[in-house]
Amino acid sequence: MTALVLALVFWIAAWGCNIWLANSRWRDTRAVRIIVPVLFGVTLLVLWEGIVQGLDVSQVILPPPSLVAQTFATSLDILWTDFVQTVVKGAFRGFAIGAVAAFLCAIAIDRSAFLTRGLLPIGNFLAALPIVGVAPIMVNWFGFDWQSKAAVVVVMVFFPILVNTVQGLKSSEAMQRDLMRTYAASYTQTLFKLRLPAAMPFIFNGLKIATTLALIGAIVAEYFGSPTRGMGFRISTAVGSLSIDLVWAEIAVAAMVGTSAYGVMAWIERRVTFWHPSHRN
Repeated sequence: MTALVLALVFWIAAWGCNIWLANSRWRDTRAVRIIVPVLFGVTLLVLWEGIVQGLDVSQVILPPPSLVAQTFATSLDILWTDFVQTVVKGAFRGFAIGAVAAFLCAIAIDRSAFLTRGLLPIGNFLAALPIVGVAPIMVNWFGFDWQSKAAVVVVMVFFPILVNTVQGLKSSEAMQRDLMRTYAASYTQTLFKLRLPAAMPFIFNGLKIATTLALIGAIVAEYFGSPTRGMGFRISTAVGSLSIDLVWAEIAVAAMVGTSAYGVMAWIERRVTFWHPSHRN
C-alpha cells in the first residue's frame, strides 16, 4: 500500500509541475514542449507501478512497468527479429507499395472524369473492407510470409492516401490555374509547379494516417498466418502461454515504432511545406 501512496504523491506533484510549466512564460520554448509530455508519460508509468504493487495485482492481469522493462531488456533478440519481420518486411514495404499506387491512381483520377466516377468508389469500397476478412484471404493468396502482410497493409493505406491526394490536387485556386493556362503551361507543368505543391499538406495528412494503419494492419494480419516470428505472432502465442509481460514488451515496441514513424513523417512535412501558414512562426 505504501507504493500506491508514494505513486499518488508523485502523480499529484508532477501534475502540479506540468500545470505550472504549461502556464509559465517559458511554455512556448522547445525545452518545455519536450519536458511536459515526457513528465506526463513518466507520471503515468509511476502511477501504473504503484497501483500494481500497492494493490498486489496479478502479473497475468497487469504486469508492472518494471517487469515489462526487464522482459524488454532480456528479449532484445526476439523483439528485433519480430521488428524486422513485421515492420521492415511487412509494414514498410506494404506502406511504400500502397502509397505509390494511391498516388498514381490519384493522378489518373484527376486526369480523367471517367476514373473519378469509376475508380474513386472502388477505393471507398476497399476502405470499407474489414481487416479480419481481408487478412485470411491475403494469406491464402500470398502465403504465410511477409508478402501477405504487405498486401493487407496496401489495402489499408491505399484509401486514406488516395482521398487526401485527390482532394489536395483540387485545392489550388481557379485563378492560379487560369494563370498557368495563360502562360500556355501543359498539364504536366501545371501539375508539378502548382497543383502538387499546393496538395502537399493534404498528401502528408494521408501519409501520417497511413503510417499508423500500416503497423496495425501488419500486426493483425499475422494473427491469421505467419512464420514463427513477427509481432502479431508473438503477441498471440505469448497470450496463450500467459506471458503477458512479453505481450506488453511487444506493445511497447509497436508504440515506439508508430510514434517514430509519425514523427519522421511530420518532420519531412515541415521541411517540404515550410511555406504553409500552419508552419509559420
